[in-house]
Amino acid sequence: MLNEVFLGIFLMKNLIMFINKRKNNLEKLLKEFNFSGSKKYKLIILLGLLGDFDSFEYAINLKKFIKNNPNNIDVFAIAIGNEIGKEKFCKFTGFPNKNLEIVSDNRIHQDLMVSKGVDIGFGGWINMLVMLSGITSLKTVKEVFRGYAGDKKAKQIFSDEDHINLFNFIKFSGVLFKSTCGEGYLRPFELATFRLNNMIEIIQNWDDYILDNKYLPQRGASFLLNQQDQIIYEYFSNNVLGYSSKMEDPLAFLSENCK
Repeated sequence: MLNEVFLGIFLMKNLIMFINKRKNNLEKLLKEFNFSGSKKYKLIILLGLLGDFDSFEYAINLKKFIKNNPNNIDVFAIAIGNEIGKEKFCKFTGFPNKNLEIVSDNRIHQDLMVSKGVDIGFGGWINMLVMLSGITSLKTVKEVFRGYAGDKKAKQIFSDEDHINLFNFIKFSGVLFKSTCGEGYLRPFELATFRLNNMIEIIQNWDDYILDNKYLPQRGASFLLNQQDQIIYEYFSNNVLGYSSKMEDPLAFLSENCK
């Protein structure tokens, strides 16, 4: 019994040290990049590489949220990349250029104890393929499948007026999804088409988006702060296509916590 008490005290002490270290490093990050903001809430996002699937998808979703909620929250992001990649990333996703900082390595990710993904010792490409295969994460496989099967619980992505151009070969408008599968929810193949479009952009500009392929497995994190810069919500990704705890509504945490 006594040993169990000491073990509990030891684990609690280490947990407190862990939390305090992360809190201190986040405070340093805010000062280093001057992420001050003037609104009621502040969202700090650590992305992996600019050319990560999650980085693109998260940024595009945030662009829509920022447009619809201009006065409630400041959104800042940090990604691994270079200036050329940053310019192309912001142009494609619509994420505000002034709110995105780029770094050349994953030092900040390590300081904030963000998952670096799988590392089996054979390089970034192999590590990423292992993650995409679902060997270490069934959640990734589930999310890929959802992209093809659709999701009644999620919102549709494309409007009737949207024009989709894949490889400059397959061209159609968003109305195709409506005519074949209806509207008002995430239709079959809709999310997969959206992700394919992002993938094409990444492949076509690979050298600009992928600073170093050893960072391909690097995952991200989100920190929601109040006006006193206290963390009121945080999320750490461990999977590819897992930048939110609720992928059918990835920004739900904002409406739930920003009131």
